[in-house]
Amino acid sequence: MSAIDHLPPLREVIETHELAARRSLGQNFLLDLNLTTKIARQAGSLTECDVLEIGPGPGGLTRGLLSEGARKVLAIEKDGRCIPALAEISDAYPGRLEVIEGDALEINPLSHLTPPIRVAANLPYNVGTELLVRWLTPKTWPPFWESLTLMFQKEVAERIIAQPGSKAYGRLAILSQWRADPKIVIQLPPEAFSPPPKVSSAVVHLNALAKPRYDANADTLSRVVAAAFNQRRKMLRSALKSLAPDIEDRLLAAGIKPTERAEQVHLEGFCALAREMDKT
Repeated sequence: MSAIDHLPPLREVIETHELAARRSLGQNFLLDLNLTTKIARQAGSLTECDVLEIGPGPGGLTRGLLSEGARKVLAIEKDGRCIPALAEISDAYPGRLEVIEGDALEINPLSHLTPPIRVAANLPYNVGTELLVRWLTPKTWPPFWESLTLMFQKEVAERIIAQPGSKAYGRLAILSQWRADPKIVIQLPPEAFSPPPKVSSAVVHLNALAKPRYDANADTLSRVVAAAFNQRRKMLRSALKSLAPDIEDRLLAAGIKPTERAEQVHLEGFCALAREMDKT
């Protein structure tokens, strides 16, 4: 018996279904159901929400989400070996778990979900950052999700919440903090997983803002930030000179010293520069 439901312990599930983690799929399983439930709680109240989960594996977090009252969980799993184990969870929680076998990068889940929607996932390491960027850059804002509660390598989590002046500060921090309010809510050592990864992990919770923190055109901001951090060791007047012949004047108009480097500029400054770049 497990601590949260009447299904078998995860280690037993993995043995029964021969679910040895595959490095090619970025798999590292959390076996402690009390821990997966703790992660599920970080997503907030779930009783009136549908939850999108990517890479459920043997279903540890899935069970946590359902035991915490999620109205419905849509789980997208690429590894066909995990489908029978997830079917057992579906049987234990009738009508509340839908499983789609496939690649999350290629599936549009919205036809299977009813708002309000939250996303919670122990993301496979090999697709985690790409999925986050997609969720933060929809064509329209606010997005389909109210919050994201996501497991990353600790290094990636620190890049998401990084502040100016730190080595971790870069494009991911700008993107995450412009449209959401991110914070690290749980840190996990390698031994919490099976098999243990070589790095520590962290859960990041991001609440979507109703509108971006500062006014800016998304495409222009992305272009400016990419150019700035692609040459982060250079002064901005050099790193951004390809964007406009009068870049020094535009930097000054945005309140940024042309001799500063990208890692010294706050989000508000980059947004001000994006607005200056859109002026004729």
